[in-house]
Amino acid sequence: MARVIERARTVRGVDRLVLATDSEEIAEAVDPWEVEVVMTSAEHESGTDRVAEVARHPVYSAYDIVVNLQGDEPFMPADAVAGAIRKAQEGDDIGTAAAPLNPDLRHEAALVKVVCDANGRGLYFPRAAIPHVRDAADLAGTRWWQHLGVYAYRREALLRVTALPTCMLERAERLEQLRALDAGLTIGVALLDNPAPAGIDTPDDLAAAEVRWRELTEDSR
Repeated sequence: MARVIERARTVRGVDRLVLATDSEEIAEAVDPWEVEVVMTSAEHESGTDRVAEVARHPVYSAYDIVVNLQGDEPFMPADAVAGAIRKAQEGDDIGTAAAPLNPDLRHEAALVKVVCDANGRGLYFPRAAIPHVRDAADLAGTRWWQHLGVYAYRREALLRVTALPTCMLERAERLEQLRALDAGLTIGVALLDNPAPAGIDTPDDLAAAEVRWRELTEDSR
């Protein structure tokens, strides 16, 4: 969590940092960093729903872009957050980011891919390896992009998408961004130059993240 806070505070375009949680333990853990905390309902099914609850508070009504940066992405590149914000500022309903994916990992279902159109907007977010390469000769010239779990919502888009029911694609892939696409909202994708560090989804991911955090802490001494 500390890593997320530190990175978020360095991102250009972030005017106010708020921790949204339903956990008193998490709220207490960030006391040393003097973070603004909002306690939310424990009934939310997604981080986006939690962020939307905070955005509905009158005190935050003046903010036209709301960013959802989740605690299980402690090594999210600052460029990804800034890029997502830029996409929303340029007019997309939602901004997000993607990084080059090692072709050998394209079949990993835990790594969500994104397929973009010529204007840099998301066409689809699959767990499968899309595009599918029919002929082996085309493999070397094909590129896959790994979607990164950061979202910058225009305020009206955030409130709209969280008011919608889940759709078939979202339920099948277990990916909430597909609800926005299904409803016709645009998702601009900032493409990074370098692969992105892994998030934390499994106990093994957590162990690897702790090792990486210790290495980063030692390097900064």
